[in-house]
Amino acid sequence: MHDIVIYVLGVSGLLALVSFLPPLAARLQVPYTVLLAAVGVALGAVIQSFAGVQGAGPVHDFLNSLAGLDVSSEVLLYIFLPVLLFETALAVDVRRLFDDIGPILVLAVVAVFVCTFAIGFALSLFTSMGLVACLLLGSILATTDPAAVVGVFRDLGAPRRLTMLVEGESLLNDAAAIALFTLLLGMLTSRTHGGAMEAATEFLRDFAGGVLTGYVCGRVACFLVEPVRDQPMAEITLTVALAYLTYVLAEHYVGASGVVAVVTSALVVGSVGRTRISPATWGALEHVWRQLGFWANSLIFLMTAILVPRLLLGIGWVDVGLLAVVVVAATAARALVLFGLLPLLSATGLGQQVSHSYKAVMLWGGLRGAVSLTLALAVTENGRLPERVQSFVAVIVTGFVFYTLFVNGTTLRALIRLLKLDQLSPVEHAMRNRALALSLASIRERVENVARHYEVDEAATEAVVSQYADRLGAIDREREAELPISNEDRVTIGLAILVNREEELYFAHFKEGVLSRGVAELLTARSARLLDAVRAQGRAGYRAFEEPFIAFTPWMRVASLLHRRLGWRAPLARRLAFRFEILVGVRTVQRELLDFTQTKIAQVLGQDVSCEMEGMLAVRLAMVEQALAAMKLQYPDYALMLQSRYVGRAALRLEEADFRALHAESIISAEVLTDLERDLDTRRRALERLPKLDLRLDLMDLVGRVRFFDGLEEGRLRGITTLLKPRLALPGETIVRRGERGDAMFFIASGAVEVLVPGLAEPVKLGTGDVFGEMALLTRQRRNADVRALGYCQMLVLDAKDFRQLMRRDTELRAHFQALAEARRNALKPKPPADRAPAADQAVAAPADAGEPAVEAAPQGAGAQG
Repeated sequence: MHDIVIYVLGVSGLLALVSFLPPLAARLQVPYTVLLAAVGVALGAVIQSFAGVQGAGPVHDFLNSLAGLDVSSEVLLYIFLPVLLFETALAVDVRRLFDDIGPILVLAVVAVFVCTFAIGFALSLFTSMGLVACLLLGSILATTDPAAVVGVFRDLGAPRRLTMLVEGESLLNDAAAIALFTLLLGMLTSRTHGGAMEAATEFLRDFAGGVLTGYVCGRVACFLVEPVRDQPMAEITLTVALAYLTYVLAEHYVGASGVVAVVTSALVVGSVGRTRISPATWGALEHVWRQLGFWANSLIFLMTAILVPRLLLGIGWVDVGLLAVVVVAATAARALVLFGLLPLLSATGLGQQVSHSYKAVMLWGGLRGAVSLTLALAVTENGRLPERVQSFVAVIVTGFVFYTLFVNGTTLRALIRLLKLDQLSPVEHAMRNRALALSLASIRERVENVARHYEVDEAATEAVVSQYADRLGAIDREREAELPISNEDRVTIGLAILVNREEELYFAHFKEGVLSRGVAELLTARSARLLDAVRAQGRAGYRAFEEPFIAFTPWMRVASLLHRRLGWRAPLARRLAFRFEILVGVRTVQRELLDFTQTKIAQVLGQDVSCEMEGMLAVRLAMVEQALAAMKLQYPDYALMLQSRYVGRAALRLEEADFRALHAESIISAEVLTDLERDLDTRRRALERLPKLDLRLDLMDLVGRVRFFDGLEEGRLRGITTLLKPRLALPGETIVRRGERGDAMFFIASGAVEVLVPGLAEPVKLGTGDVFGEMALLTRQRRNADVRALGYCQMLVLDAKDFRQLMRRDTELRAHFQALAEARRNALKPKPPADRAPAADQAVAAPADAGEPAVEAAPQGAGAQG
């Protein structure tokens, strides 16, 4: 039989066999990986028994094809391992991973070294093998396999945090263990020389190089996915290519750990790609990768398990004794990390506390799997290693892997039940009952409506409805017996639900095309930080995030600095447009959350909690409305354009859905649908072009708004205009600071500022047409007050050098400035108590320009300092 036929028959036969194993594992209530290992060993035994037996037919040819499969470690490492690692990392919630990054790093890195050295030194006491060979075996067994453990967790409903700890440990310890394995293998085959310091440096270099390579590759992939957006097959193919390219680039071109690189690139795609990859594709991408991961895990397990009977042919009682030593050493090392190092970590505040029941499950659930078997196979194929070392590693690793699978794996379910980790906490149980009661009442009502619609007999309907009534009664009796949830717990639970819902709504609006990718990324990231604050501090954490949620981004401040220092308007215009979209998106979601709170939260957690949460939402909504109103007043025309763009995106999405519904109903043909979608794409691209924002910084226009220049001749005015520079101040921005040298004066063309004068009970407010900052220039002294923008403030700036030149050149203007300064000094002189009036009473309303509301502004002769 031709080689290619052998491979096709063998692999396709294994895939056919694999398709029947998941339902069988569920029926037998054993972990899928354990069943895979058992079937693989059985196949290997059958192949060994019938090797060389003459026969014909597909079954005989299938067994011969498996016996003839050249399953090398390179095939497993380069074909299956990148897929296995990428799929596991892609499914990890990066935010939750970083919540427990301290314990995970201890388990993934420190535990790898502890396990390696514990096994290595223990074996060196009972065998004549060298210490490096024993350490090599320890590094192979230091990596854990989460497949079986997580499968049991999901079947039993184990706590989410426990699942994340196990997944995170396995994800990162694969990388650490393989990097350490590569280092020790090089030492054993004389490819590397040097002591412990050189080995540690090489390990760190491989690990850090893998992280950097993976991060760069992941970011490049997220950038390259933009041109193929809305092309599902191309987007998914790019991620598959990323897994293999990252592995090869790191291993063969950078000289770093390919495993670390693949894991890092997958974490980048998992965290960033959700908004870079088109929403319609993301769900399909996750499904495809789950399928690829299932194939990779199944085939790598079966192909290595088939080799087990051949590897264990020469096993003796000495090997059994050494295996017992490994079991004791590995268990003791893992217990030391879990019960010794993790408490120290939580005691120093570097990680959250892990309960003893979690530690017990993680101790017993440290199963070994496909990666350990693959590394052992790599050792047996290395011709530079002595045959006795190859046999030693193969037998011990294989024995230990199958010990963990058939002993630990089969009893893990019972341990979880014994520790009651499959049961809900009292708070979770109460929440379950409340949510279930709400759901059952709604379902009962809908069942009755369906029965009436289809004219079902009343007796038949009553038989179904009565079941829901009985379940509701049982839940009510349970709720009477359960302990009441404290108000603080209910508020914290409600806020966590609310923040999760907020993040979902941002993604929903992104999928609908209403929010742009950049805005969705920013708002979901802020929601993630808000959720962390709620978990840590409850309502205090939520309130602390009210203002930061609409705060200016660092990029906005950079754009403002570029405009102020270099006169670049375009970046600032883009960031203002971006901010407007943020504010509109936040306002829309906050209003939806108010409705969600009044209905769902009130029914589940009670009206008192709902009212408190509505108050918090109202505060956030008021802040957003205020910030949005300021932008609309400053740029009313642009606000209308952006609102039209916002609504236009939603309209295009509705059109697209309607066209596809018409095609599904066979009203329009596929050709017509294609033509309509082509027109939609054209209009969508036109809509995505950001309208130009006019910052209204035309010099002559701004000069015309300042009362100070009223009555000046046109020639003199033009001369002054050449010295002025326009500037936009953001709300809350400090324009002038007390104590700094006076290097400029400011003319307010639009907006308002407040002058914080020491000794005054209230700040002095200046509005459109007013001037500040001239006194420091006239007196050559430092500033004596802070000046802060109250809204978007357009100003004209005259620097000190030009000011002095203007004073020397224009005596009339100099007299005007001096009169203004003298009037302000007099306004700030102490007055007798009888007729002393607060500074706020001296302020009068100044006229507002450019859509600004009237503000309390001090006249030019009263109270402005700086």
